[in-house]
Amino acid sequence: MKVLLLGSGGREHAFAWKFVQSEKLEKLYVAPGNAGTAAIAENIDINPNDFAKIKDFVLEKGINMVVVGPEDPLVNGIHDFFLADEAIKSIPVIGPEKLGAQLEGSKDFSKEFMFRHDIPTAKYKSITSENLEEGFTFLESLKAPYVLKADGLAAGKGVLIISDLNEAKQSLKEMIEGMFGDASSTVVIEEFLAGIELSVFVLTDGKNYKTLAEAKDYKRIGLGDTGLNTGGMGAISPVPFATADFMQKVEDRVIVPTIEGLQKDNIPYKGFIFIGLMNIGGDPYVIEYNVRMGDPETEVIIPRIKSDLLELMEAVSKQELDKVHFEMDDRTVTTVMLVAGGYPEAYEKGKAITKLDEVEGSIVFHAGTSFSGDDIVTNGGRVISVSSYGDTMQSALDKSFKNAELINFEGKYYRKDIGFDLK
Repeated sequence: MKVLLLGSGGREHAFAWKFVQSEKLEKLYVAPGNAGTAAIAENIDINPNDFAKIKDFVLEKGINMVVVGPEDPLVNGIHDFFLADEAIKSIPVIGPEKLGAQLEGSKDFSKEFMFRHDIPTAKYKSITSENLEEGFTFLESLKAPYVLKADGLAAGKGVLIISDLNEAKQSLKEMIEGMFGDASSTVVIEEFLAGIELSVFVLTDGKNYKTLAEAKDYKRIGLGDTGLNTGGMGAISPVPFATADFMQKVEDRVIVPTIEGLQKDNIPYKGFIFIGLMNIGGDPYVIEYNVRMGDPETEVIIPRIKSDLLELMEAVSKQELDKVHFEMDDRTVTTVMLVAGGYPEAYEKGKAITKLDEVEGSIVFHAGTSFSGDDIVTNGGRVISVSSYGDTMQSALDKSFKNAELINFEGKYYRKDIGFDLK
């Protein structure tokens, strides 16, 4: 099987790492990829949103499957693009069509879906410039803090959590006036849910599904979950507080109604569903859906999959996911993200990365890396993810932290307290 994988982050390196273990793989291309994927696959200089170039490449190389890593191409309709073109419509795309991608692409769409199918979630109201006063009234009916979400994609930055009512009203007005561009022309106001977060990952062919595993990631830049939000500073799977009883509730109250809801609403869906959850007193509430794997959660989920991931994806494309064997590793996997100095604000690129060849006992997944001559250099805010197996969470963390300290580049920073709230 010749596979084209779209994306350039740690998530995509983890996918590539798993794909090359499959006997089904003949050739793997990654567009655009990074220095890590270059070592195990062939990187192609194509933007994942350049559908015309992707079509040309797929036809030229005889690609048998396209796997979409990031959300943008999905929300922009890459799957629909393939289905609408006679030359490529028979080539499977792993990732939902544009309608299903609205579960991530529009907060309003996803909240309506949850309410329609009785999936537990926070109270909400969608606000535009035309009903701004209703937004102010709804905010007054809620207890602080106040949650404001840009309806559209805002590169992970479109959520504000504000303690003061007047400040929340002002921010609502500013969001609608363009704080996040078109993404916040509609704003979803949500009731704040107090609990502890985790995510559950599901692979579905639109009818059948496999629950991969749960993970907990760490978004804040600073120790103790302080400071600015990032794309993710580390992750752990499995999650100690996600007991068998809790996960059964997730299955019954969230996963099954979600898959059945897609069918009832005639939403075709072949790909991953990332379900962001809040555990409130042992009960799961959905914060959000994403329509792809998370990053850095992928770097702890993928290493735990014992089954052939390409075989699973082939089954998704044929809507035969119920016919394949699926098994997860019981061990804990932890990942620690090394980021550029200054991230998530201004940071420099092009810093040489050393000692990667000295890492022992961990898997190194590249996120923001590229080449300068023969040297591997930084090329993003989140640079390297260090994933490790362990019979306990602490033993896995010890390996990840040891190698996070070993790998070096100018300005390197990582959180030394990943898992602090799970011990």
